[in-house]
Amino acid sequence: MEIVVNMQGITKEFPGVIANDKVDFDLRQGEIHALLGENGAGKSTLMSVLFGLFHPDEGSISIRGEEVRINSPRDATKLGIGMVHQHFKLVHNFTVAQNIILGEEDTKNGLLTMEKSIDKIRKLSELYKLKVDPYAKIEDISVGQQQRVEILKMLYREADILILDEPTAVLTPQEIDELIKILKSLAQEGKSIILITHKLKEIKMAADRCTVLRLGKKIGTVNVKKTTNEELAEMMVGREISFTIDKKKAEAGEVVLKVERLCVHSDRSKRDVVKEMGFEVRKGEILCIAGIEGNGQTELVEALTGLRPISGGSVVLNGKDITHASIRERSLAGMAHVPEDRQRHGLVLDYPLEYNLILQQYFAPPFQKKGFLQFAPIRSYAEKLIDAFDIRTGKGAIALARNMSGGNQQKAIIAREMSRHTDLLIAVQPTRGLDVGAIEYIHDLLVSQRDEGKAVLLISLDLYEVMSLSDRIVVIYEGENVGEFDPASVTERELGLYMSGSKRREAS
Repeated sequence: MEIVVNMQGITKEFPGVIANDKVDFDLRQGEIHALLGENGAGKSTLMSVLFGLFHPDEGSISIRGEEVRINSPRDATKLGIGMVHQHFKLVHNFTVAQNIILGEEDTKNGLLTMEKSIDKIRKLSELYKLKVDPYAKIEDISVGQQQRVEILKMLYREADILILDEPTAVLTPQEIDELIKILKSLAQEGKSIILITHKLKEIKMAADRCTVLRLGKKIGTVNVKKTTNEELAEMMVGREISFTIDKKKAEAGEVVLKVERLCVHSDRSKRDVVKEMGFEVRKGEILCIAGIEGNGQTELVEALTGLRPISGGSVVLNGKDITHASIRERSLAGMAHVPEDRQRHGLVLDYPLEYNLILQQYFAPPFQKKGFLQFAPIRSYAEKLIDAFDIRTGKGAIALARNMSGGNQQKAIIAREMSRHTDLLIAVQPTRGLDVGAIEYIHDLLVSQRDEGKAVLLISLDLYEVMSLSDRIVVIYEGENVGEFDPASVTERELGLYMSGSKRREAS
């Protein structure tokens, strides 16, 4: 097969870190080539070099046998290269069509014309089974549909080299399956696809070859069909990875969180999206709320943590009614929260890491004295957490949160929340977007929190995570508790029937 991309000896250095160290990479016509590595291994940097967002300090790039210099994304687009970034680059109050044609608009007598563009979008949608409504606003469509819009943006510009950076990080299992079908059909059409990921299951499902990076260096390129998950994981992290969670039987104690007949109203749909939901979380256990995305999990967590008002029912933490308490009052009462959206609700992106690590404690000693921040204790505390939780940044405690990789942003949030020694930890998709080494580490941390006597409320879309970590499972469907289960005695298939609404039973 023809080699359409050949990168030789690519080196890219940032202050304090070599992101790519003499990396070689090639892509063949009509293949899906996975780029695998831990968070911060240099995957996105390498592809940002290919897409013209960064200029390499050393090395060369050839496209279809001809050496090129890619100075900008516009140069990359002219060469037929398109990229879908991990955090989508969409204008939320524009329509689907307006986002797809942005920068490539048709005009007549100085006025924007949309008819030909919309006709082309519809034809591409049908050809590649990327069904979206061209007139829908981005803010009104699901994350999976936004992913399709990003792919259509590349196809509209007639890209035949497609780079997808962590494309499944925010998708449901059903949307992931659909995306993989789409990628395979694109490859069969002759498109060449680079899939940046750290999810071994998806690599096995989708990719032909896989190149592994570790700490900025290329470890090797392998044939996916001839390589096991264990071998890929060891190449990625440099050690053997356990795919089973080692935990003893839970010793549940007294009730920490009691939720009764909770109702949460949606301003957008003008109805309750959480309906008379009830459950308890006890000391020394992990209770998981399982469900297909969009069944009220987000609104439930926002109500529990104070981000959204409660329209009915009650929430009691350690015997204290916090139904209408502020976020700070809940935090001080013993609640920690790892949010679903780390960038919107987890971090202040333009603050340095050290400030993000004290967001719930900056007002208390030793971090403030007589109303003034105490910089030495803040720095010392941050460095302790950076070391304990293996948060990797080029600039240590002073690195801006915005400039950290997604996985290290997540580690920072988890470090901040777990180090506060609270009674209740609410963890929403805590391993979303993390590599297998980091997932293993976070799972161990959650179990250790449980074993220390903390109550852990886990909200996850990952059925493997649900079944492996939980001591009890509550299934949520259309905002209601439709059943409570023991993970030792329920199958994934049965759980799936309750999650889809095909079955329900009274919560015990």
